[in-house]
Amino acid sequence: MTLEGEFVSPPTPPLSTRIMFWAIVVAIIAGGFALAALALWLAMLVLPIAVGAAVVGYLMFRYRMWRARQVGGGRTQVWAPPPRR
Repeated sequence: MTLEGEFVSPPTPPLSTRIMFWAIVVAIIAGGFALAALALWLAMLVLPIAVGAAVVGYLMFRYRMWRARQVGGGRTQVWAPPPRR
């Protein structure tokens, strides 16, 4: 602020400082995109394993239901509580 009460505008930074600032901003944005791409790649890598595990779990459930009907004579109780002692 001057003696007359007016505000003074701050000096403009040099060109090299402004270029460095924008280079850092671009590098941070590019790093964020790279991290997002890595996370998406990892999710796509794990997805077939998760789908395979779900299919195996479903098939085992259907098999146990089928076996319970075969052994139990129409009874559909697959998981019974353990017997009391």
